[in-house]
Amino acid sequence: MKLSFLLLLTALNWYTPSPKTMAQKPVLTEDKYPVPPPSSNRLFYLQRSSNINTIIYDVNIEDGQIDDAEPLKVYWIRYNEKGQKEDLSYIQRKFAYGLTAKKLADDKFDVRFVSYKKFPMVLMKAKDGKYHIFATVAQKQIILEKLFVKIEGGSFWLPNVVYVEFKGRDQNTGKEIIERFKP
Repeated sequence: MKLSFLLLLTALNWYTPSPKTMAQKPVLTEDKYPVPPPSSNRLFYLQRSSNINTIIYDVNIEDGQIDDAEPLKVYWIRYNEKGQKEDLSYIQRKFAYGLTAKKLADDKFDVRFVSYKKFPMVLMKAKDGKYHIFATVAQKQIILEKLFVKIEGGSFWLPNVVYVEFKGRDQNTGKEIIERFKP
């Protein structure tokens, strides 16, 4: 799992796509993928074409305060089973889909995927007074809402990643930003 996600993120390279890639019109997930129910603590979610199960990333707030020791909650919604919430396994949490968070200031954290630490994100309050994950995509800072990974074939350890889409909003304009990266 670590190798597969690491290869996926490495293939993505998490940098600004080339003009050729940017010229492609992004297409989001097919209608068969469920949208997780709204939550006031939702930061973003990740879906993959391999199945409809969804990884959820929420801010961890208790009594109105962010938990400095564990500012993020990461878990599955197992749509292809009973739609239940389920914790990530140890391997998934430590080597694939988990996040690390380092406090930078009050209510501000540097956040990274455990499998690819070169892609910086920031957890902080936005102008709307809510916590969001900020990421730089296509040379724009966005409030990240969703990641989608299209996989066709390959193996468990070496999936064939066709593309990854980032979806978010510009904090200042509210404009939706969708960017597809084809490895």
